[in-house]
Amino acid sequence: MKHLMHYLLALCVVMTACTQAARLDRNEDLLLLDNKTVKIGINRPMGASITWLSWQDYPKNMVNSSDPGRLIQQSYYAGKRLDRKVDGQSKSWSPWTWNPIQGGGVSSWARVNVFKRLDDHTLYAETVPKLWDMPNEEAAALMRQWTRFETDMPNGVVVRCELVCQRSENDRWGPAVLRPQEVPACYFTRNFNKVKSYVGNGQWRVETQPPGPPWGKAYPPRKAMALFNAEGQGVAVFSPIATQHWNFGPHAHGLSDDSAAGPCMHVAPIDRVHLGPQSTFRYRYWLVVGDEATLAKSLDALWEKYSEERAELIDP
Repeated sequence: MKHLMHYLLALCVVMTACTQAARLDRNEDLLLLDNKTVKIGINRPMGASITWLSWQDYPKNMVNSSDPGRLIQQSYYAGKRLDRKVDGQSKSWSPWTWNPIQGGGVSSWARVNVFKRLDDHTLYAETVPKLWDMPNEEAAALMRQWTRFETDMPNGVVVRCELVCQRSENDRWGPAVLRPQEVPACYFTRNFNKVKSYVGNGQWRVETQPPGPPWGKAYPPRKAMALFNAEGQGVAVFSPIATQHWNFGPHAHGLSDDSAAGPCMHVAPIDRVHLGPQSTFRYRYWLVVGDEATLAKSLDALWEKYSEERAELIDP
C-alpha cells in the first residue's frame, strides 16, 4: 500500500505538471526553444510561423515580421494563374496561382489549429494557411511543422514541414502544374546585409544584389547560403532538397535591426514540384547560427549527413 501511495503521488505530480504546461502553451502566443546557445520561436497569431531567432552572440531577434509575407515560413504555388480581382484579389498580385502561405494573406493572418510544445526540444503546430493574393481567404490545405534542435549541434535547428492539399479535383486552379516552391521562404532584419554562398571546406562566395524585388539568383553548390551583419555574426539556411537557384537580396535601404521594420533581407531556396489538388508534400531544412568559421564547420557536418536527402511528394 505504501508503494502504491508513492506511485499515485508521483503520477499526480507528473499529470499536474503536464496540465500546467498545456495550459501555459494555450495561453502563450510565442512558444520558444532555448538551449542556451540558440533561441527560436513560433508565433500563434502569425500562423505559427517562425518569428524569433537569436543566439548567444546576437541576443536580438533577427526575423523580420512586418507583414504576413515575411517571417520564416512555408510557401507553395500550384495550378493556373487566375485573375480574381472581381472577388477581391489584390491588384498587386493578379493574376496569381494557388499560393497558400503559412503566415497569411496580403492583409490577414492565418488560423492555427494546434500550437504546442511536444517536449523540451520540439515545437509543433498545424496551420490553416491563407491564399496570399486575397485579403482574407483560407486555402483548402493544412500545414504542419515540427521545429527542434539538431542532434549534437547546439547552434543548429532542424524544421520539418508538411503541406496537405485539400482542393477539389475540379476547382478553378486545375490540375498539377510544375511550379517553383520556396523551401522555405526566409526574411531577416536588414542589418544582415552581407550574403554569401557556402562552397565547402571553409570557403565562401560573396553574392551581391541591389534592393528588390525582383530578387537575385544564386547557385550555392553546398545548398547553403548565409547572411552576416557588420560584426560577423550570421545565420545560414541549409536546404538539401533545393534543386533550382536560390532567391536572395535586400528589400529597401538602410541597415535596421528592427524586426518590425519594412526594410529586410530575403533568401529562399527553390525546388520545382507538381502540386496537385490532393498532394502531400514534405521536406526538411536547417538554420545554423554563428560566425563564418562556426557556420562552415556546422554546414560541412550537415552536408556529410544530409546531402542526399530529398523531398517527399505523395499524390493519391
